[in-house]
Amino acid sequence: MKQTINVKKISLLAMMIALDVVLSPLFRIEGMAPMSSVMNVIAATLLGPLYATIMAFVCAVIRMTLLGIPPLALTGALFGAFLAGVGYKYTGKVWGAMIGEIIGTGLIGSLLSYPVMVWFTGSQQGMYWFLYTPRFFGGAISGSIIGFFVLLKLKETQPFRRVQRLFGGMNNGTV
Repeated sequence: MKQTINVKKISLLAMMIALDVVLSPLFRIEGMAPMSSVMNVIAATLLGPLYATIMAFVCAVIRMTLLGIPPLALTGALFGAFLAGVGYKYTGKVWGAMIGEIIGTGLIGSLLSYPVMVWFTGSQQGMYWFLYTPRFFGGAISGSIIGFFVLLKLKETQPFRRVQRLFGGMNNGTV
């Protein structure tokens, strides 16, 4: 039974990675990836912090490799996905995932992007610590709000509730 759950969880993870990779470039504003935040919030509520972080990492590597996006894809997504999962795990509410996503991507991810981009470009010229913060916050806030409304609709569907029960997601189906 546990092996079946793991296969189902990995299958769902693969589908969410595919959705993130396809949707993020379609609904991307330069410097902002709100769909990545949408997917992080949804993954946090369905799969938990570990699988949400794995999803964010794999998606970032794919987007960097195939789409030529700089390492900002990693710094922006990883911390948001992890903290969204942790926020949801400890509150049991979607707003916990939203706050985790906003703090992880908007604050931590944006601040860590500065040294990463200095290393990546080899120059500090025209860069400062809060360079990425407004765009990362904008993407994380808008993506978290969209994710909240998507989850409001998804929680009404039977397959979504079944997946959550299977993977230990929303305990009582509350948002």
